[in-house]
Amino acid sequence: MEQKRVVLCGASAYEQKYYLNEKFKNLPSQIQDDLKIMCVLFTEDVGGVLTLVFDEEGKLLLEVSADEGDLLFDEIGSEWKIRQIQKEKTELLQALEMYYQVFFANGT
Repeated sequence: MEQKRVVLCGASAYEQKYYLNEKFKNLPSQIQDDLKIMCVLFTEDVGGVLTLVFDEEGKLLLEVSADEGDLLFDEIGSEWKIRQIQKEKTELLQALEMYYQVFFANGT
């Protein structure tokens, strides 16, 4: 059975780029802006790549990765920053999970 994961958005400190999945272009512009700010600030603070992904159950995961030789990546800071985002942005993250469940979970 294939596991279905859907990328919502992400940012890369390496490419200095932000990505929003086209499937989510109908999100309100304020939410899109909040996601962009959150992702870009994260990668500027700790480096690496932050990706927001819906897992097969519709749970929104914040995944962090870094190049193996990246000595500037702050692994401890990234874990702290993820917890901070999860605490401060609880309502946004829950609303995104609900949005995904309603509009995508039954057949993307």
